[in-house]
Amino acid sequence: MLPRKHLPRLRHAPRRRTFAVSSTSPQSVDAIRRDLCALLRDTAQPVAVVTSLMPASPSSPTPSTSSASPHARFHGATLSSFTSIALDPHPLVAFSLRIPSRMAASLSSAHASPSPSPSLSPSPSTFAHATSHLPAQLVVNILSAAQPAVAARFARPDLHPDPFAHTPYALSAEGLPVLAGALGALSCRLVAASWPLHDLASLRARDRDAEGNPRSRWEGDGVASELFIAQVTRVEEVPRLEGSEADDAEGQRTSPLLYYQRAYATVRTLDQSDREKKP
Repeated sequence: MLPRKHLPRLRHAPRRRTFAVSSTSPQSVDAIRRDLCALLRDTAQPVAVVTSLMPASPSSPTPSTSSASPHARFHGATLSSFTSIALDPHPLVAFSLRIPSRMAASLSSAHASPSPSPSLSPSPSTFAHATSHLPAQLVVNILSAAQPAVAARFARPDLHPDPFAHTPYALSAEGLPVLAGALGALSCRLVAASWPLHDLASLRARDRDAEGNPRSRWEGDGVASELFIAQVTRVEEVPRLEGSEADDAEGQRTSPLLYYQRAYATVRTLDQSDREKKP
């Protein structure tokens, strides 16, 4: 046996699931879900927080408030599925939310509220210009590497019932929260009602099925999601952090917060030796 000092050093790499590409037999839904989750865990995802106003109560034209907190008219939720889907002719972003959730209900209520509409049958360019000047209904705050605590705060309403009380923010022109210290913030307006991802038949037929009936609501067991598509109406100027928080976060504010292998992470630029390594 070799002395301990001569033993080779082992490098432990994350366990990765291997996939057979030659099989033609269909996978079960559970197997596809399991393998997809395993793959996505190895794919870094940007982390964002969507903020909006709570829906107005039937007896009041303004969002409901609570004497317990001055922030009660705001609502926020952490996103792990945010992405940009188009720049031309309309700048569009998309994200999904699990249902039932207060944020999904809040955004659906905002979309259902009456608002000024462009002229009938406008050209695509005219429609894009008109809708970009309508008031925003939500802000997507793309978090920086300095904000894992913010992501956790808005992801667990059971543990953090008043996340805005501990998160610095400013208000947009529409009065929506823009989180201080974020990498960037996008004021957006929903382009349509949310898409029910549990109802594929409804997705194919837009809002109604073949008989013209409204799309179904999720009433099954387990988790379901709805897809929201929004047009970016303005890129906000993000407020900077102040005091000791600013000193601690300044070096990380220009790097994105990512979710990778079930933990928060960020990025680094590959140096020359990394780029020259053979796979």
